[in-house]
Amino acid sequence: MLSPTPLSLFCALILCLPLAVIVTITSPTTTIHGGSEHDPVSDFAPAAKTHQRFSVKLPPLPPADDKSLLRAASRVNSRTPPGLPKKIAFLFLTVSPLPFAPLWELYFNKTPKNLFNVYVHADPSYPYETPFSGVFAHRVIPSKPALRYTPTLISAARRLLAHALLHDRLNHMFALLSASCIPIHSFNFTYETLTQSEKSFIEILNNEIGSYDRWAARGPDVMLPEVKLEDFRIGSQFWSLTRQHARVIVGDETIWAKFNQPCLVWDTCYPEENYFPTLIHMQDPRNVVPWTLTHVDWNGSSDGHPRMYAASEVGPQLIVRLRNDKPRYDDAGINGSDPTLTRRRDPFLFARKFSPNSIRPLMSIASDVIFKD
Repeated sequence: MLSPTPLSLFCALILCLPLAVIVTITSPTTTIHGGSEHDPVSDFAPAAKTHQRFSVKLPPLPPADDKSLLRAASRVNSRTPPGLPKKIAFLFLTVSPLPFAPLWELYFNKTPKNLFNVYVHADPSYPYETPFSGVFAHRVIPSKPALRYTPTLISAARRLLAHALLHDRLNHMFALLSASCIPIHSFNFTYETLTQSEKSFIEILNNEIGSYDRWAARGPDVMLPEVKLEDFRIGSQFWSLTRQHARVIVGDETIWAKFNQPCLVWDTCYPEENYFPTLIHMQDPRNVVPWTLTHVDWNGSSDGHPRMYAASEVGPQLIVRLRNDKPRYDDAGINGSDPTLTRRRDPFLFARKFSPNSIRPLMSIASDVIFKD
């Protein structure tokens, strides 16, 4: 038997090389994407599928700076894909822990996860001794301080909208909530009410007492020429917006530049109650139902805060009364929107403000009252 020569061994190696390349390319690949409870944005990128010819490129994480974040969110598709279930994005804007987290856990319990998403903007200047858990775990977006009498509350809401838009293209409606908000209907009732609507629910009031003082809080001419006094509106900062209006808000630069200025008179400075209704009124008044679906009682308000329900007031009668109350809308032609809206009777879905110690009586009536429609 002849012994292989160096030349023959070299030729054999050259002939086998293409086969090695083919085997390497067609092997299954797996991309690992790590996350952190302190960096919830990493939860937003789905892991790549395995057993495919080439690695799938993961979508980029949301930008860290607000300007790039908002610009990216303003470019998403304004419509959700047909044939797939619509989702509700629950946006919690808080400067404290969530005292009603156990109630919300019951609210979302046994609800298919493909019908909703939860996002939390938590003021980082507050010492959160107990981390968010359950349905709120890993749902805190990168947050910044949100202070009263400043436009930072608007920034926080815009930040929530941007992350929700970029995270899931199935998010159809976006409901802004506070730490003192509770649901007063079941999830199913809320889901049907919101996903069947093609209009946003946002309170838009005209000719309110104190409108001029609020408009001139930054100076008598600062809002001009972009925001005239006759275009200035007042309304609740808690709304439920369509995907289209969420894009309008994150994409706005002109009106935001006016509201993103410090007030000279702080006791008439409530930017979060003026920016959203003013912008939507100026951009698209006919595609809104101009009232909020979050009930609030301004009787007995103090220091600009609405009435807070004490634990002793919580009971079945209170929930029934909140449900039966009618949303308020502007009497002057609904601010140019569809006049037929006056015949609507949309139900309140949420309510505020409740004291933190009312969680026990609320939990005691949750299954038999709150979540029974």
